[in-house]
Amino acid sequence: MGILEFHQVEKMAGNQVVFPRFDLCVGPGAVTAVQCGHEAGMQLIGMVTGMAPASHGEVRFAGEPVGRHFRDLASRVGVMLLDDALYDRLTPAEQLRLFRNLHDAGSPIEDLLRRLGLAERGRTRISKLTYSEKRRVQLARALVHHPELLILQEPEQNLDVESRIILQRVLSEFTAGGGAVLLTTSNLENAVTLGDTVYRLNAGGLKLFELAEEAEVREEPVSEEKMERADEDDTSVPQLQFNKIPAKVNDKLILFDPTEIIFVESVDGVSQLHVQGETFPCAIKMADLETRLQPFGFFRCHRSYIVNLQRVREVITWTRNSYSLILEDPNKSTVPLSKGKYAELKTFLGI
Repeated sequence: MGILEFHQVEKMAGNQVVFPRFDLCVGPGAVTAVQCGHEAGMQLIGMVTGMAPASHGEVRFAGEPVGRHFRDLASRVGVMLLDDALYDRLTPAEQLRLFRNLHDAGSPIEDLLRRLGLAERGRTRISKLTYSEKRRVQLARALVHHPELLILQEPEQNLDVESRIILQRVLSEFTAGGGAVLLTTSNLENAVTLGDTVYRLNAGGLKLFELAEEAEVREEPVSEEKMERADEDDTSVPQLQFNKIPAKVNDKLILFDPTEIIFVESVDGVSQLHVQGETFPCAIKMADLETRLQPFGFFRCHRSYIVNLQRVREVITWTRNSYSLILEDPNKSTVPLSKGKYAELKTFLGI
């Protein structure tokens, strides 16, 4: 059983489905990241805090239904929202002391400020802090009363490098002590960077992303005897077929389903996967990607582009020799279609 559990929860906005029914367990000692739109993220967090009740299903904290009883659980939960307000006339130390007193328990203020890199800013009015420093104060406020569960909305959005490093270190310390974290973000890269388990939530439902730590593979010399043995084995052992396309984010690999990819672009010799408005580098060369993706309806429309034909909205003719493809994605991307490929595309589509 997890600290926080979603059982068959669903959210409707009028006749529109924000997200269909799903189950999710947020366990101790780990960061559970959900990549979703801003509205879906607000609804998800609102279900936990009682601000946006589920249209169907139930949210449980430590086995007990949350419902309208979040105030009774507030001392065990820390929340940091994107639009959280701070008292600008107070200093970070005064702000934290106020919230610690409200909960009648908590960390030593100076120690918490030091952990968040705010030791030298502890007596500076919050109105004079930078945006990233204010976000660190909000994080400190969510942690000051030693919660069991930490809920974060867009924790890395617009943060400077120093604050990102501090955030990652603090979350690592929190989960190492048995704490649980649920974070929502619209940026998949941020979700992968911070999350131990990463999901995508949208109108299609909740989907788990497959992540793997990048490992260095060392090739060993193969003797002729081993090669002959391998040839013999090939006649009896079926070939393993792997359809996922790997992309690297820091020290982790994301394994994408081919159908999730909108198009592939070659930039300075590196293949870039475009997925839901975001870009991820892929170590596979364009020629190999073309071969692997073709069975899934992908087309090499230009020497630097491979496009998912299911996502092509429109073919535009600019001149006799200039064409473009308009794609269905958050950025409404436009990719070039070379003259030679135009005729091939027409044949492929049976036009």
